[in-house]
Amino acid sequence: MPSFVMLTRLNHEALKQPNSLVDLSHEVTRRIKTECPGVEWDANYTILGPADYLDIFSAPDVETAMKVATIIRMFGHADTEIWTALEWDRFVELARSIPSAPKP
Repeated sequence: MPSFVMLTRLNHEALKQPNSLVDLSHEVTRRIKTECPGVEWDANYTILGPADYLDIFSAPDVETAMKVATIIRMFGHADTEIWTALEWDRFVELARSIPSAPKP
């Protein structure tokens, strides 16, 4: 199943109290479980920098991953960036299967 990395930046106007983050998280999680079966969360982090959160998850396909990002944008009044990711071992297999470039 494909892996995805997602950065989320919350709108500063969206949440007025820190406790509301927990409530929002529960609601978003419930909605994703209902609307996006097959999504598996691998890691969730709060981070310092231009984004607030980093999530790593697996989804059956790109459309499901986009649905996850859309739900988060809807509920969190947030911006998201999402990328596909490939485990290192799979990349090594892929790289070994590519023929060498022709010598000039």
